[in-house]
Amino acid sequence: MIKYAVLFGFLLDFLLGDPAWMPHPVVYMGKAITKLEAFLRPCFPKTEKGEFIAGCILAVVLPVGSLVFFGGVCLIAYRINPVFGFLLQTFWCWQALAMKGLAQESRKVYLELEKEDLPAARKAVSRIVGRDTAELTEEGVTKAAVETVAENFSDGVLAPLYYMLIGGAPLAMIYKSINTMDSMVGYKNEKYLYFGRMAAKLDDAANYLPSRIAALFWILSAAVTGFDGKHAWKIWRRDCRNHASPNSAQTESACAGALGIQLAGPAYYFGKKYEKPYIGDALRPMEPKDILRANRMLYGAGFLSLAVGLVIRTLFF
Repeated sequence: MIKYAVLFGFLLDFLLGDPAWMPHPVVYMGKAITKLEAFLRPCFPKTEKGEFIAGCILAVVLPVGSLVFFGGVCLIAYRINPVFGFLLQTFWCWQALAMKGLAQESRKVYLELEKEDLPAARKAVSRIVGRDTAELTEEGVTKAAVETVAENFSDGVLAPLYYMLIGGAPLAMIYKSINTMDSMVGYKNEKYLYFGRMAAKLDDAANYLPSRIAALFWILSAAVTGFDGKHAWKIWRRDCRNHASPNSAQTESACAGALGIQLAGPAYYFGKKYEKPYIGDALRPMEPKDILRANRMLYGAGFLSLAVGLVIRTLFF
């Protein structure tokens, strides 16, 4: 039953995305993280060790809480009625994926750039990236959008898809809780350097294998959607470690190679400049249409990973 819940959940995400009116588990996970942080910080000394211990407790409580809630509700639903349980699994599988939403939000950036409205494009891209966007040039906005499409294919599509194929919606939601923690507290700034360290390490571990699988599917997608799969492979092999995170450069390097552009480089976060290595070669100037090209590879990689995942699930599970 799980594979069918995954299939229908994937198709619902592809067709409908993430409607604004629909309550989303990640929103409530974010609220839980905020409340847990406010509760845990005063419980420990404001020292490196104290903040680290508080962060470790957060990194345990949220995933375990997600397991208890989503696993428990699914179990109850199946015991009430198998059809009800299946529909609930399908619904949460849908919500665990973000392929359509990622493509929609990045396309909004492209449309503002096409209208030559740079302030609006900066505002649009600020909704999908963590860096400072107020001073970005047109090229900087384009680069930020392309990077987030490539990077988030791994943690917004491939990783939750494969976790749900293994353990259904509950396992996918545990992954989403880990990923949400990292996006909220996993920063190497003064506030979160120690408190968010365990959340960041946990996210690195949860994404280590999925990010590499995601890069391979991106390379394959580049080949079948009309881009340079061979160069994508070359740049991935060369630049997949050009990032402080062990995972973030995996799909970014494949995307940069497929498009023949250069991604990453220095960026500002919370007003501070971070020197980051470049990914890829600038074989041509970057242009707004690269956002649409990245989206095409995003969809191709998404459907390829679904097909392969369903075959593996059918044959071996």
